[in-house]
Amino acid sequence: MALKLIFLLCLLCIVSSAERHLVANLPGFNGTLPSQLETGYVSVDEKNGVELFYYFIQSEGDPRHDPVLLWLTGGDRCSVLSGLAFEIGPVRFIIEPYNGTLPRLQYNPYSWTKVASIIFVDSPVGAGFSFSRNLKGYDVGDVSSSLQLMEFLAKWFREHPEFLTNPFYIGGDSYAGKIVPFLAQKISEDLESGVTRPALNLKGYLVGNPATGEAIDLDSRVSYAHGHGIISDQLYETIMEHCQGEDYSKPKNVVCAEALDRSSKLLDECQMGHILNKKCVYVSPRPKDGTANRKSLKEETEALRHIPPRPPMDCYTYKSYLSYFWANNNVTRDALGIKMGTKHEWLRCHDGDLPYSRDIKSSTKYHYNVTSKGYRVLVYSGDHDAMIPFIGTQGWVRSLNFPIVDDWRAWHLDGQSGGFTIAYSNNLTFATIKGGGHTAPDDEPERSFALFTRWISKRPL
Repeated sequence: MALKLIFLLCLLCIVSSAERHLVANLPGFNGTLPSQLETGYVSVDEKNGVELFYYFIQSEGDPRHDPVLLWLTGGDRCSVLSGLAFEIGPVRFIIEPYNGTLPRLQYNPYSWTKVASIIFVDSPVGAGFSFSRNLKGYDVGDVSSSLQLMEFLAKWFREHPEFLTNPFYIGGDSYAGKIVPFLAQKISEDLESGVTRPALNLKGYLVGNPATGEAIDLDSRVSYAHGHGIISDQLYETIMEHCQGEDYSKPKNVVCAEALDRSSKLLDECQMGHILNKKCVYVSPRPKDGTANRKSLKEETEALRHIPPRPPMDCYTYKSYLSYFWANNNVTRDALGIKMGTKHEWLRCHDGDLPYSRDIKSSTKYHYNVTSKGYRVLVYSGDHDAMIPFIGTQGWVRSLNFPIVDDWRAWHLDGQSGGFTIAYSNNLTFATIKGGGHTAPDDEPERSFALFTRWISKRPL
């Protein structure tokens, strides 16, 4: 009898792991979604009860043959809903005054799902709706969370074998730029060694305004600020003279430290993610106090602890404000199949409240290793980002020392330059997106879509 009970419990676990939650109607969106949306969880650490939540949106074109893209968002522990509803997914929030009802969504005509199926994953654990059943499970880092993504992909493709032969790409922006090349290398190594996993049809990866962990990410802000008239010639020259060989984050030279402090304060006058945008309050990470807004909420959200302050509607953070109420609404959670009791409160980003080890000190070696194998790689930068300026990104791409096969030139959209690009051997392309910020598809959706569509379909930029 006991053996029979164990067998039935195991069978139940298998059935549960294979279960797919299809979202027929997305709350806030009027009408039928342009393609199938599936959500679910994948267990990646059974000992600690870690489950990663995902949204899988099939291509609006030919999902049987179109590429499959795994998309990751930066951090600290930011939800991939940012990528889905702010950047490259088929829906966007309608910017209108929040009145306590469910925020509304509209169709994004520049969704990357027009040409690819996309798996949006809340990673690392703790981001978005991903969760651990005990506190120890939240103690992860760059490497361990990447290995959990390996486990995620192995299990996800076992449950979706119909997509195994599709071209597979990995993508992400900001801090995910450290994770993407490392993950690509691990997958390529598994493919070479014949490790028993579903053999993914890995073709390459793309990263936007990517962090590397290198000093150049921070150091290039000075040249960028000087080139955009944020700091003076005199201050720039002082930094160049006195900061040679210094760690910009911990300078020992007193003159250098003072000059960098002045430069930082001048840059702080700008919105770092997009220097032309209004400088607005950050809705996430978690605000310090949001009690003034509690009266505007409906009953189902009155118990939430970190209600964000309301930014002006013309601030880029306003959609983050709306996303908080959308994701914490019970109607939304029911539609998405969120497991009861696993996530009391959804936050767009965390603010260091969960442990995380930044143990990939530099991602450039992984970029080099993967591109040396001939996998296709696109590195793109919004040219108005001061957080990770294109100058630094262009610098480390150049440092890989691959021969140039198509020299620096403009790429065009509707007869106008959409940005500039350079192509190297080993299928490596670097491109800027004119007018784009730290998350370029958010600021410049049409140009970003044009760039992605051409690259993913192997057409000239």
